[in-house]
Parts: sequence; C-alpha cells; structure tokens
Amino acid sequence: MDQEQDNKTFYKMADSFIDVANAHCDNEQTSTVGSSLLFATARFSSFVVASHAEDKEAYLAEIDNATEFFSKEFKRMLVENLEEYKSVFKEAPKYEHLMNKEEKE
Repeated sequence: MDQEQDNKTFYKMADSFIDVANAHCDNEQTSTVGSSLLFATARFSSFVVASHAEDKEAYLAEIDNATEFFSKEFKRMLVENLEEYKSVFKEAPKYEHLMNKEEKE
C-alpha cells in the first residue's frame, strides 16, 4: 500500500470512530463522550504496546517510551486539530446540533 492510500485508510478509519462518538452525543454530553473516547484510546494504546512485547520484562521496559510517544503524538494531533477548528467559529452553528443545552450555557 502506498503512502497516499495509507493516509486515506487512516483518515477513513478515524472518521468511523468519530461517527460512533457523534452518535453517542445524541444521548450523552460531549464531554462524557470525549472522556470515554480518550479512555478507549489509552486502553487500546496499552494493548498495542503489550501486544508488541515478547514478554512482561520487555513490556515493562517499553512503558516509559510508549508513554512519551503517545503523549507527544496526542499533543501534536490535538494542537493541529485545535488550529483547524478555529474556522468553525466563522460558521458559528456548524456543530450546534452536537452540543447539549447545558454545554451551550
């Protein structure tokens, strides 16, 4: 698979997770959905690290590196997306349907 196809697959998969989160926003506050998604990301990231370790010793040795890697990647992606979302405020009500009444006030 070439890089362009990898990128398309990456974003398509991410969008599918976001679609599930958006569906949950119909019944839950966005902050609850976001926290749950963040927890799921942490849990799955831990699984990825554990699944690549040959044994417990290798896993324990990798924890600090994994923590640093995932923290840096999350921060990089968060900053990138926060920058992109600045444009949302030019089109004020774009995501209003996902905001609960309590969050609007």
